[in-house]
Amino acid sequence: MTSIITNVAAMTALQTLQNTNSMLEETQNRISTGYRVSEAKDNAAYWSIATTMRSDNEAMSAVVDSLGIGAATVDTSYTALSSAKDVLSEIKAKLTTATSDGVDRAKVQAEIDALQEQLQTISDSASFSGQNWLSNTDASTDKQIISSLSRGTDGTLSVGAITVDITNIRMYSDGAGLMDNTIDIDQFEGALGTTTVETTAIDFAATDDKISFSVSQNGEAARTVEITQATLEDAGLSGTVIRSDADMKAVYEQALSDAGIEGIEVVIDTATHAVSFKSLDSFTVTNAATGGTTGIAIADMGLVATDTTASATGLFSTSVEDIDISAATSDQIKAYIKVVDEALSQVTTAAASLGAVQNRIDMQQEFVAALMDTIDTGVGTLVDADMTEESTRLKALQTQQQLGVQALSIANSSSQAIMQLFQG
Repeated sequence: MTSIITNVAAMTALQTLQNTNSMLEETQNRISTGYRVSEAKDNAAYWSIATTMRSDNEAMSAVVDSLGIGAATVDTSYTALSSAKDVLSEIKAKLTTATSDGVDRAKVQAEIDALQEQLQTISDSASFSGQNWLSNTDASTDKQIISSLSRGTDGTLSVGAITVDITNIRMYSDGAGLMDNTIDIDQFEGALGTTTVETTAIDFAATDDKISFSVSQNGEAARTVEITQATLEDAGLSGTVIRSDADMKAVYEQALSDAGIEGIEVVIDTATHAVSFKSLDSFTVTNAATGGTTGIAIADMGLVATDTTASATGLFSTSVEDIDISAATSDQIKAYIKVVDEALSQVTTAAASLGAVQNRIDMQQEFVAALMDTIDTGVGTLVDADMTEESTRLKALQTQQQLGVQALSIANSSSQAIMQLFQG
């Protein structure tokens, strides 16, 4: 039936065209925005997930900034410790020079003073963004570097951090730093026995008379020490008789020197006449023996038949900043060298710990960057438009739109055909 009131064909064509126009508008919006889901009405679940993840990714960029600041702070501290290590090596070299005879130790100390001031300057200058880990007196020794951001299954957000304990990397910290803390250097002492040389002379009367023993330092191979008539002569004694503690001390020092043993001090107690050795190195005295025509007993020389291992007495303590050799003895300077050597070891350990932190920060920076890319990819999978698919759809819908317009035009023209019937 044909009706001039209700044109069913035109109504159908119009509805089809309207649907086509709606899909065409949706496709054009996707192409212009690049999103398949740009609003909550497009897909509420995907839109919610994407919005949350985008927010987390923006916060993750702040984590990247924090890691960058943390890396710069650690790098600054590491560079300062590396420079401090070089300065300590210079101080050690100056102290070694000062052990030589004829060296003006006051002038060497002036050079050491300048190097000590340089250490302080290095510590004070190791600052980045207001943080100085090497010259720090804060009660809190744990420094935090924000390193991660994670969301739990319940939706709660948590922030992770790399903790750096600066307790053992601070150079100056009110007596607790690497340069201002007191370093104890063990002084080893071994009592060899007792003798009564003050009242009983010891006569190396025969040319084959000999007292011998072995000394091992720091666990190295033992060296044999021998005392003979030649030793007494080289020690400056007049004749072959040891008559006093002074003679005994001179003979032992000569014998140790002849054996190539350095760093051992001979000490004789003036009250008990006990003979002992002192050294900054651990040592052991073994294999005491006697020989010769006269038959001098090893006990006469203050020795005992049993082996003697020196024990640590810890008699020397100082810090790098308190080193002063202006009026120091050679033994004290040697002790200072050990103090600097221990400080060098501590600085090296501190630098190594910072190196480990540097490595972890580098790995975390790489991980966070990769994680952000992964999140972007995941969000894109949920909400991004497939431009190839959408452009193809656009062409198809444009064609449908043209056909819909033509169909609507044809449907409307049927009413005009009825008018022609009335004109006849």
